[in-house]
Amino acid sequence: MPGRLMIAAPSGRSGKTTITTGICACLKKRGLVVQAFKKGPDYIDPSWLNAATGRPCRNLDMFMMRKDRVIKSFYDASQDAHISVIEANMGFYDGIKLDGSDSPANLARLVDASVILVVNCARMTRSVAALIQGYVGFEPHNRIKGVILNNVSNKRHEEKLLASIKRHCRIPVLGIVPRSSSLNIMERHLGLTPYKENRDGANIISHMSSFIESCVDMDKIVSIAQSAPDIRPNKSYVRDSKEAKQKKTVKIGIFYDKAFSFYYPENLESLESQGAELVFIDSMKDHLPPNIDAIYIGGGFPELYAREITKNHHLLMQIREAIENWMPLYCECAGIMFLSEGIKTDNGFFEMAGIIPSQVEQKKRPQGHGYMEVEVVTENPFFKKGQVIKGHEFHYSRLITTDHLMFALNVKRGYGIDGSHDGIVYKNMFASYMHIHALGVPLWAKNLVHMAKKYKNGCFNTQRSDKKGVFIHVR
Repeated sequence: MPGRLMIAAPSGRSGKTTITTGICACLKKRGLVVQAFKKGPDYIDPSWLNAATGRPCRNLDMFMMRKDRVIKSFYDASQDAHISVIEANMGFYDGIKLDGSDSPANLARLVDASVILVVNCARMTRSVAALIQGYVGFEPHNRIKGVILNNVSNKRHEEKLLASIKRHCRIPVLGIVPRSSSLNIMERHLGLTPYKENRDGANIISHMSSFIESCVDMDKIVSIAQSAPDIRPNKSYVRDSKEAKQKKTVKIGIFYDKAFSFYYPENLESLESQGAELVFIDSMKDHLPPNIDAIYIGGGFPELYAREITKNHHLLMQIREAIENWMPLYCECAGIMFLSEGIKTDNGFFEMAGIIPSQVEQKKRPQGHGYMEVEVVTENPFFKKGQVIKGHEFHYSRLITTDHLMFALNVKRGYGIDGSHDGIVYKNMFASYMHIHALGVPLWAKNLVHMAKKYKNGCFNTQRSDKKGVFIHVR
């Protein structure tokens, strides 16, 4: 197994993403193959880790995925890497469960990764030792091997921090990162700006790399990563490199541009493994490509690009006609906004595809934020009735009118569309505020490709729906 490392922190907003991105870029500059992971559900931080490593960042989540799938995903992606680096989320011991079984600390134990704790030292001196000592001693076998002190204001501040740690803690300080606005990535309501939207992203990462190289002991970082036990994973966890790729039998259109960029790589790879050829579509420029058999619209920020999207009227019309003609379409979060009658923003109202009979408005506060658990209660193209599905949501938008919609999901945890329901069903369309991960819902990709094959073979030519758009299953 390659070297393994987790970058964690006592709390969120400690600088983990900046420091993890800089460390990954430094390692890559040394000629090492670096595989990045993000603990928990996230699309934005991984976009920066993708760019820093040149490889898809993978998410490891113990709420949405079974433990064996988390381990398998880690081993599969790490096989050809020199070092695997996991960016933790929230605080090191945080999670939904009080026993900490879904915390970054337990994930580090699960994959035997050494841990480096990033401590935000703003407005702190001697207390840094108490904080570090508390984290090191809170749980046994926590694998914390060193600390990086972040947001250090000046030399005097640095000396006080180091003296306290030397006196009270038995743990090495691996880096002193001075406070610097040059390391900041522009933020918006969902967090950092995604790498794809940042025109200066490559220069930012290059600067991060040089900055971290100058103030962090990268030789010790590599040594700590390589000190992780040389374990041999269970054979069932290891990917079969000889696994045959399925013949491409259908084409699935994927909205992928600045407005729609939130996709877990495993979701796209799962569609390909089931025999789908993926055709990427720019919602602001492209028309619907010929011979498309299904469509997948992920999350993103259509509200920021609504003016450009509405100008591409031909694509809006094509999508509306495709759904009315029973083309399978699966969408998450931002896709609801695209399929609505239109988006109300501070800059005006922008017409969208008009399939979902409601306008969408953008609010100042989150309308749904966190993990979701839902039960499938209505027959639909993609999920079996009675199935329980886990995912997550993070949206500031909401549908203005919902009384007349047909829902497939009852929300057991989370908010969804109206606090109780999610998953709008109309013909072969399924639209939800919930994001899912293919490793947590493995039959999703198989079902979408299956529906695409049925559409391609003309199985839906004679179908019809009632006035509410209830999906009618072909027996």
